Amino acid sequence: MATLIVFEFPSTGPFGSEAAGAYRDLANDIAEQTGLIWKVWTEDPVRQVAGGVYLFRDSATASDYVAMHTRRLEGFGITDISATTYEVNEELSRADHAVLSRPGN
Repeated sequence: MATLIVFEFPSTGPFGSEAAGAYRDLANDIAEQTGLIWKVWTEDPVRQVAGGVYLFRDSATASDYVAMHTRRLEGFGITDISATTYEVNEELSRADHAVLSRPGN
């Protein structure tokens, strides 16, 4: 069953196009994670938070990613990390046009 992760943590930036340039290598690394179907990067400069919404093919790869990415963020000096996981109702999600797989994953 697909598993959704929502990460959020404090951030003073960069945001927007500056973030796109600053985090390109990180984005490329995340794209290669086992089980990742997609990620949406999130940010709110007003609230000074950033994060992402991720879809993984199953709970095992999602759990592994939460542990690894939490350690990575902590290594960047980021604290107060929130990572919430959800089981995906695939049947209902497909009815609403959700993309729940990608070739080779």
